[in-house]
Amino acid sequence: MASLLPNPASFPTLICPFLCAATFLFCAVAGDGRVPAIYVFGDSTADVGNNNFLPGNTAKANFPHNGVDFPAKRPTGRFSNGYNGIDFLGMHLGFRRSPPPFLSIASKIHRRIARGIGGVNFASGGSGILDSTGSTISLANQIRNFETVRSNMTAHLSETQANQFLSKSLFIISTGGNDIFAYFSRNNAPNVTEKEQFIATLSSNYQYHIKKLYNVGARKFGIIDVPPIGCCPFTRSSNPTGGCVDVLNELPSQFNRAAMFLMHDLTLTLKGMKYSIGSSYKVVSNIIRDPSALGFKETKTACCGGGKFNGQFSCVPNATLCSDRNHYLFWDLLHPTHAASKLAGLAIYGGSTQFASPINFKQLAEEEY
Repeated sequence: MASLLPNPASFPTLICPFLCAATFLFCAVAGDGRVPAIYVFGDSTADVGNNNFLPGNTAKANFPHNGVDFPAKRPTGRFSNGYNGIDFLGMHLGFRRSPPPFLSIASKIHRRIARGIGGVNFASGGSGILDSTGSTISLANQIRNFETVRSNMTAHLSETQANQFLSKSLFIISTGGNDIFAYFSRNNAPNVTEKEQFIATLSSNYQYHIKKLYNVGARKFGIIDVPPIGCCPFTRSSNPTGGCVDVLNELPSQFNRAAMFLMHDLTLTLKGMKYSIGSSYKVVSNIIRDPSALGFKETKTACCGGGKFNGQFSCVPNATLCSDRNHYLFWDLLHPTHAASKLAGLAIYGGSTQFASPINFKQLAEEEY
């Protein structure tokens, strides 16, 4: 696959450190840090087809124009024209792409584990940290599904072997945006106290889920933070000025900071826990700030959709579709393009602490338990 990164010589000084590192890593990541398996949890930013198997669920992407740039040009349930960020992280970690959706292989889980095949994706579009968010498979239910996998492992591995396998595996979580959207729909002008209370509730629930995963064997956590959702085409389309919606950028920023403190504090009490927080917020903000330097031309309008900024209607077979998809930040009203996901995966896997901290995903994968 050809690189989507432009010539480094053309980059402005402001973002050279990021892009020079990214250009190097694009050539260097192959063959680097490996983990035996990846377990993925989260929402539509990580879903690779679980929602395809949920009757009546509307948060689906298993139809055109989704997947137009995926191998064989087929829709898979990814909210993208091609791969999503989890796919690219999987590639950097030595896998073909994201592990398969849990609901597509639920009856084969124990055989996959016994053969050493690399993990499962539990993510479900529309889900959130809070059980009250969305009508899909909540994060709590995703973890229960993982517990099923964990119990099936011991049919082929001893308890000690299962624990060793999981301690070396990477647990990726990409969630929180839907919780913030749901809160904003109820209160679009929260005061300082209300925002603090919401962030505290969200963080407390997140902590509970992280501990739950730790208690069933997870040790390496790769957290993807919440991007500036106030700048996506959907929210811009509802703003009379067409600009970003400030509170929908402030809330993710506050939650992301809370998650940083949360993860640090957990490592002080949970023996052997290690983590990296990949900042989709920083990656997207950099693209919006200087799109041309990163190879993008359009950061406001979605490639596929309808209405203002193509952000008022979803990407469906009869929707408007752009032709120069590599130059768009947004694929549909909420989700990034294959090109944007590629850049994010690169920065989070092997970039500087601006994009993944306290270590990047490559360093996390190489950490010994």
